[in-house]
Amino acid sequence: MPAPEPTTGPLTPEELQLATRNRGMPLEALRYDTTPTGLHYLLVHFDIPAVDAAAWRLRVGGSVERELSLSLDEIRARPRETLAVTLECAGNGRARLVPRPVSQPWLNEAVGTAEWTGTPLASVLDEAGLKPGTVELVFTGADHGVEKELEHDYARSLSLAEATRPQVLLAYEMNGRPLEPQHGFPLRLLVPGWYGMAHVKWLTRIDAVREPFEGYQQRIAYYYRQDADDPGEPVTRIRPRALMVPPGFPDFLTRQRILDSGRVEVSGRAWSGLAPVSQVEFGVEGVWTPAKLEEPLGKHAWCRWTAAWDATPGEHLLSCRASDAAGNRQPTDSAWNYQGMGNNAVQTVRVLVR
Repeated sequence: MPAPEPTTGPLTPEELQLATRNRGMPLEALRYDTTPTGLHYLLVHFDIPAVDAAAWRLRVGGSVERELSLSLDEIRARPRETLAVTLECAGNGRARLVPRPVSQPWLNEAVGTAEWTGTPLASVLDEAGLKPGTVELVFTGADHGVEKELEHDYARSLSLAEATRPQVLLAYEMNGRPLEPQHGFPLRLLVPGWYGMAHVKWLTRIDAVREPFEGYQQRIAYYYRQDADDPGEPVTRIRPRALMVPPGFPDFLTRQRILDSGRVEVSGRAWSGLAPVSQVEFGVEGVWTPAKLEEPLGKHAWCRWTAAWDATPGEHLLSCRASDAAGNRQPTDSAWNYQGMGNNAVQTVRVLVR
């Protein structure tokens, strides 16, 4: 069916159906340096494939000197690296836009940081031998379905420069254990710094190509567009964002926070795929003060921030925002776009101090 137009109405049954299949990270889980696997955000476009690990092979072909067919054991026997990497869905914040693009209705919670273990992609490509004229690598997963009337395997491409970065991994472990089925077992691509759509799960093929890849997930989905006809700009790296651990305790329905007056330490995490985080500011009713930053878990992982707040009785609106070393800072207001991508407007948390 054609893409539904953005709406100001309530969530549609289709959005609710997506929301029950996919899950966000509860924001209180920001207290963990690395997100427990069961709390890490999850987005599955189609079905979780049933993969027989014994029969599975990763095939490398296309514009290469030597086609490869690698078993999971052969990939695990290669040099291994472990990286702490923060992943965020490109649609994080979509449900906060007005009018709301109709898709997975994320608020702020589509994020998580894990320790990923795998082998560098570059060494596999070296073994295959890329032929002159290769411009991109296409990564195809085992998940298959229909989106906007187009039937396809989920597939994305990367330029040679991006794909051969030493941090790009063929990952087979998450937090020290084999990948869970929903996180891409037996193998997924890990592209540190990029939004989640680039980290192809259930990886089955890598094809070197001499022309830019024109698949649906590459050329139609994941664009910053102002309307259906706007050619737009592709979504790539993660924009800066800070989130706070909601202080106090919540009201069940509204999630408004309740806490006692006095000195409160507010904390959270901040990250950017564009450059290292350089500053986090904590806001009360729109008055900003610098927060204290701790060292990040790694070059491509979030860092912890803390701020002291003297909470006085009454209702208050708390917020936080991150800036990175390239001069990018979270906006106060959402920048609307047709697909609801990359909305990194500042988080606000309403609290009642008693």
